[in-house]
Amino acid sequence: MPHDLLLIALPFALTASLAEAVVLNRRQPGRYDWKAMGLSILDQLGRQALVLLPLSLAAPVFALAWSHRLATITLGGAWSVLLLFVGMEFCYYWYHRAAHRVRWFWLTHRVHHSPNQLNLSAAYRLGWMGRITGSQLFFTPLAWLGFTPRLVLTTLALNLLYQFWLHATWIPRLGWLEYVLNTPSSHRVHHGANLEYLDANYGGVLIVFDRLFGTYVAERDDVPCRYGLVHPATGYNVLRLEFAPWAELARDLRGARSPREWFGYLFAPPGWRPNGKGETTEDLRRLHGMQTAPEATPMPAFGD
Repeated sequence: MPHDLLLIALPFALTASLAEAVVLNRRQPGRYDWKAMGLSILDQLGRQALVLLPLSLAAPVFALAWSHRLATITLGGAWSVLLLFVGMEFCYYWYHRAAHRVRWFWLTHRVHHSPNQLNLSAAYRLGWMGRITGSQLFFTPLAWLGFTPRLVLTTLALNLLYQFWLHATWIPRLGWLEYVLNTPSSHRVHHGANLEYLDANYGGVLIVFDRLFGTYVAERDDVPCRYGLVHPATGYNVLRLEFAPWAELARDLRGARSPREWFGYLFAPPGWRPNGKGETTEDLRRLHGMQTAPEATPMPAFGD
């Protein structure tokens, strides 16, 4: 996130999440997990400290894409703004889908899904290793089209800022907006660890690409969301939170018996095992006699 935008966004996010925490704790004394909020703050502080290190898999690729760009596009009209917005949404959808379906990217993104309570403080728990895994690579096509890398990354930051409010569980369904926008209801599903909800609703601002590519799942009244990971995270050690998944990957890679297994452990879905008896979403759904893909969900009624 650009430094000037960060100076505004981070204090706002911290203040809003603290205000929410106070209100929620008053409504249900003792239920709010203050330690989890502290862990999210430590994650964000560590993330900002690591920005100072010259470690970025995506930076040279951005530079290469920009140097071979098809054009130079400035935000001088509605069409260029629309192109950047829709292009960002498209790239974000595929980044976010890969972050759940490719273990290499999930190593960092799982940190965001580790809170067992969904609230505004979970929004800025994002993990430390995104620059190492190269998650920003998904947005380099926009630089190749002709948008400056700084503009692309600023737009990505604004996209993430929009998503801050989606982590509030007290906001109800929003009627006809559920057709087009990513809403708190859609994002509750995304954070749900229920088998019915896994791997769904990857959109940033919009939900239309989920509908187009078959990954949209509506929130169900009969299936309350259980937040967190499939195997819930325990403890509040920030170093364990950030690095335990990398240690698990290292153990798997050491035990790989072939190049296929080595690449599978890196790039197959989380939980993959070479014998086909792992804990991927598909494995777990088969084990419980469920569909291996989210059920097609009709669009919500306008009165929902």
